Amino acid sequence: MRFHIIIAGAACAALSCGCSAVKKCTEPQLDIPQAYVQAQQDSLTIADMEWWRFYGDSTLCSMIKTTLEHNKDMLAAAARVERSRQMYRISKAEQLPEIGGKAAADYETNDYYGGKSSRDAEFDLKLTVGWEIDLWGNLRWSRRKGEAEYLASVEDERALRMTLISEVASAYYRLTALDDELDIVKNTLQTRQEGVKQAKLRYEGGLTSETVYQQAQVEYASTAALIPELEHQISVAENVLALLMGKYPDWKVKRDGYSNSILEDVRIPSGISSELLLRRPDVRAAEQRLKSAMAAVGMAYADRFPRLVIDLTGGLENDALRGFLRSPFSYVAGALTGPIFGFGRKQAKYKAAISAYDEARYKYEQKVLEVFKETDDAVSAYKKSRERVELKRALRDASYKYMNLSRLQYRSGSVMYLDVLDAQRHYLEAQISLGNAIRDEHLSLVQLYKTLGGGWNHVEESAHTAKPTKTKAK
Repeated sequence: MRFHIIIAGAACAALSCGCSAVKKCTEPQLDIPQAYVQAQQDSLTIADMEWWRFYGDSTLCSMIKTTLEHNKDMLAAAARVERSRQMYRISKAEQLPEIGGKAAADYETNDYYGGKSSRDAEFDLKLTVGWEIDLWGNLRWSRRKGEAEYLASVEDERALRMTLISEVASAYYRLTALDDELDIVKNTLQTRQEGVKQAKLRYEGGLTSETVYQQAQVEYASTAALIPELEHQISVAENVLALLMGKYPDWKVKRDGYSNSILEDVRIPSGISSELLLRRPDVRAAEQRLKSAMAAVGMAYADRFPRLVIDLTGGLENDALRGFLRSPFSYVAGALTGPIFGFGRKQAKYKAAISAYDEARYKYEQKVLEVFKETDDAVSAYKKSRERVELKRALRDASYKYMNLSRLQYRSGSVMYLDVLDAQRHYLEAQISLGNAIRDEHLSLVQLYKTLGGGWNHVEESAHTAKPTKTKAK
């Protein structure tokens, strides 16, 4: 009866211990501005779109799917999730009794000096139960720590998935932009080649000086020199995509060119909701690591107190097989172990755990600040990139008209051939500049999509998911 009273008293002490274990853990101070808390929810227009709808290019969607299935970093992240899940199962099982069995037979012969020889046989068939009574919450905190680490690995996998999607999309748009630029240069080179022929005929016919002919050759050579570097950049961009998809460099990257449809259908948020940003997987991973650090504080606190372990053994034991089934055996033991003089080691470990929690808390607060900063930058970058596209398009159209006008005036003798070359050079630069502006618009939209969580609700989730729970002292 006294034993039950001791256990009941220890349970009450454990409850009070759980409440005080993490009392020195300060909650994160986010101080999110009210403007973000009350922001309009139209930002969900982008963040909740499935990536296969957001990236309307079927070729790009196929690349993203291949990447998510075969990228080595993605596969390693999935393995880390599985490892964390199994470790979490271990921490939960630690709270349950450990049941074992023993079946043994031995025959011992003793022949000591000065005594008679003796023989001792023993046959055992026993069931053992060992159970640590979680008086101070050590095992409960260990389970919470394992759960937080498991959920953090899940969020890390989601964050990597989001990053890989954006990296594939960015690499694809850079590659298609290089393809577009190479086509522009090749088309311009054909024009330059025709210009050289015309300049040569006019020079040989005595209509112009040799200077005009040499100027045409210079422009042709300058344009031709652009092609090798562009081809090299295209090869590098293809290798980047192949690596992301888990392929070797000899894999042929297919692409369909630019698609402007996604830029016309997407609404940009006028406000950013804190709820939206705090659900980002990297933020949630930082939050779970904070919970893990808090659980470590609870474990360090509980480790300062004695541990109670109960061992139960029952079964059959006899020195002969005869009568073995009528020879019951039982054994009950309880051990209360704990440090008497630890010279401050346990206290130092507890203080170190608190410091580790503070470190995780500051990292979480810093991550939240970074998320709001990244999103604000991404919104601004996308809006300005759209403005640049319109300006570059107007510049290209004006350069085209200027080039045609200079050709007509040159034929009528109003301007020199150098003016024609200058107009052609401006048109080439304007075409390339517009292509780069469109590329930057795509890239800025990809970055915005990523900063808003990368289609959190509809991205194909990992098979290992769990609902996060708050870690608080009870």
